[in-house]
Amino acid sequence: MSEFKQLPNNIGAYQPGPLPEAPRPMAPFPAQSAEYPTYMPLQAVTIGSELKQEGSERQAQLFKPITIRGVTWPNRMWVAPMCMYSSDDGKATDFHLVHHGSMALRGWGNLMIEATGVVPEGRISPQDMGIWSDEHIAPLKRVVDFVHAQGAKIGIQLAHAGRKASTNAPWVQRLATENGWKGGEVAPSSVGGWPENVTGPSAIPYDDANPDPREASVAYIQSIVEAFGAATERCKKIGFDYIEIHGAHGYWNHNFCDPLSNHRTDAYGGSFEKRTRMSLEVVAEVRRRWSGPLLYRISATDWLEYTGPEKLETPKGEEEWAYWGIEQTTLLAAKLRDAGVDLLDVSSGGNDGRGRIDVRPGYQVPYAEHVKKNVPGLLVGAVGLITDSEQAETILATGQADVVLFGREVLRGVDFPLDAAVKLGVAAAPAVQYERAWGRMLKHVPAVSAVPPVKPLDEQKEQ
Repeated sequence: MSEFKQLPNNIGAYQPGPLPEAPRPMAPFPAQSAEYPTYMPLQAVTIGSELKQEGSERQAQLFKPITIRGVTWPNRMWVAPMCMYSSDDGKATDFHLVHHGSMALRGWGNLMIEATGVVPEGRISPQDMGIWSDEHIAPLKRVVDFVHAQGAKIGIQLAHAGRKASTNAPWVQRLATENGWKGGEVAPSSVGGWPENVTGPSAIPYDDANPDPREASVAYIQSIVEAFGAATERCKKIGFDYIEIHGAHGYWNHNFCDPLSNHRTDAYGGSFEKRTRMSLEVVAEVRRRWSGPLLYRISATDWLEYTGPEKLETPKGEEEWAYWGIEQTTLLAAKLRDAGVDLLDVSSGGNDGRGRIDVRPGYQVPYAEHVKKNVPGLLVGAVGLITDSEQAETILATGQADVVLFGREVLRGVDFPLDAAVKLGVAAAPAVQYERAWGRMLKHVPAVSAVPPVKPLDEQKEQ
């Protein structure tokens, strides 16, 4: 096995500066955002919100605002959580400021910080985000404050990677393999990994390329519930608009839910009720501390339907499930709703490598639609190969979901929301700094910057 070398890391921690005593003089009115500690132009209209056009009554579903527990998003094009593998010992860096800041300036209705470990060993890779320490508050707050200064909304996905922790970032894995690394996807201790401290519901690895997990003790399980609660308190200090709990893609909560990865015989394994207990305890702990919008990401299926039915018929009529699928997802969705989850972010897969994923445009949308139709009172988000604005508009217009989340499409084209407005024949507000680039879209809209005088900063902060 060749040597796996640690990459240099010269990233410094963010130290917030003092708030200015007074706004810089601006004419004809003070235009500094109260949400940011240094000068930042105030956006006259919420970026990405639909603008009324003269002679047009058309309204696109994608640009219809949505309000959850008093928080209003200007449109329904939401950025899905995506790991960027760019954190410094779990801390947000300038990369995250630029990454999320650019999206806030381009009209996305909602931003979400990637899967963020509530404990150090709960990260997917050594380069992933963390929120297990108060040291993580200031770097994240810098990102959140910038996003809020643009009038955008931002939340965070709280996570524990379970049996898929201590793995390599994609490009680290590629370079290591090219240099002769034979250790699979495991991040060794020499690069900051913790392969000896990977934990799951049972001592069952995801596959031969991933770490061998230890079975979690009940004491450790309870400590993780508490860690989600402590992370929630930090989220309040940072100022996030909402929280999402990660329960998908083969990580901690998903590990417990799936009978194939959970062979426990105690209170956290066996029946559907016991396997889903972990997720519900985490939700209860977060909701106990958090009064704002709460989301939960779920894998609707492990794509093992080709092996037979999800629910098995037993001679005595006892409950027995073969794998995790849409039937159990629907049952859990109702329990999550009753526990205080407002929106279910419906994804799929990630817990069993044998799954045959039917990859095609919008391949996960039917699962979101199924939950929406069968679990009243629960908002639903659709995600997965949604790459076109007309495709996304149809998903909302036909009632398949309440919001649409985009992943790689955001990375390919950060201007997607404004391009969508043009394609759908409506107008949406660009950032004031970028208005001149969208003149064609705005030619039938009253001047975006023509707003009444803005209240002084001290009055803004009191609102």
